Amino acid sequence: MEDGAVATAETAHTWRAVASATGAADRAAAEEGVCLAYRLAGLPEPENIVWADSPRAGAAVVMRLTAEGTAGRSVRDAVRTRPWATARGRLLDRVGPDGWAGHWALTGAQLWDGLVMLTERIRTGLIEELAGTAATSDGTADTPADARKAAKEAAAAEQAVRLTLLDAVLGQHDAAWLAAFDGQEGAEGLAGIAAVARAAGWWWPYEKTAVVCERPVELHLDEAGRLDRGDGPALAFPDGFALYAWRGMPVPPEFLDGLTELTPRRIREEENAELRRVMLEHYGYDRYLKESDAAPVQRDETGVLWRLELEGDEPQVMVEVVNSTPEPDGTHRTYWLRVPPRTRTAREGVAWTFGLEEAEYAPMRQT
Repeated sequence: MEDGAVATAETAHTWRAVASATGAADRAAAEEGVCLAYRLAGLPEPENIVWADSPRAGAAVVMRLTAEGTAGRSVRDAVRTRPWATARGRLLDRVGPDGWAGHWALTGAQLWDGLVMLTERIRTGLIEELAGTAATSDGTADTPADARKAAKEAAAAEQAVRLTLLDAVLGQHDAAWLAAFDGQEGAEGLAGIAAVARAAGWWWPYEKTAVVCERPVELHLDEAGRLDRGDGPALAFPDGFALYAWRGMPVPPEFLDGLTELTPRRIREEENAELRRVMLEHYGYDRYLKESDAAPVQRDETGVLWRLELEGDEPQVMVEVVNSTPEPDGTHRTYWLRVPPRTRTAREGVAWTFGLEEAEYAPMRQT
């Protein structure tokens, strides 16, 4: 790989910070970036740049402008797709397939999975909210004909939102592939796109108008890069558009309010298996087992096996183990290990945590 294509950890780190930035956009810098992107694509600068406080608001503005016919045609292909293809083609020609794979692994791949999860969740939230708003039916259907009409309207509304999202450039959330081309020869055409990404959120480029969105005001992720917060929105924008999630799973806003007052009975009575799993994770499996007066199903020298049957869900099976090494105060800490539902003995469960079969597990010392 040539020196110019050497990837650095600093590049991925820099663009990770761009992707996770919150707070007010640098509107002046973003507008300069938009105009530069148009010029680099060989296009006249847009006549108008309209700001929106969230992707939801931005998509709504775009839908209105395109319906009115005042924005002109989408120029996303010229502004974003072609420069990206050119940059990738030149880098691939220079370093070859193996060089490209190594370069991507050190740059864009570091951010890709997390940003795909985030952007897909935002898209889903936009479709849910805007398609529901755009549908004219009030949700009631007195006759089969009414029901068919409502379903048709809902489908049309959803399709309109999806088409609008196809024209979006993801701003800061395009950080993964921008990291791969940062500073690379042949990527000069991406300078405008990169400038907008550093300064703002999603945006839509059209002939006459560009619609640019603010960045989030809050973003909460877990160690796996998933949206995650137990006491408020995991992602929130200035206009109130927000997504609520627990370890990546979407949850209703009101659901989180009840997590601080959970009881074993409330958990058992939850009919939604996914929400019940969230409750258990928040409450703690060990605490739930103890307060539910559950009985162990097996014990041996390695620990105690517990099995919790859940209606409509797979059993939750845990092994309770005690650390043989004492803490500084002389006590021995207890750990709870979640193991597969098929587990039948504590020893089998502990062996599984080491990637072993039960017969293969023979520790010199239990720690």
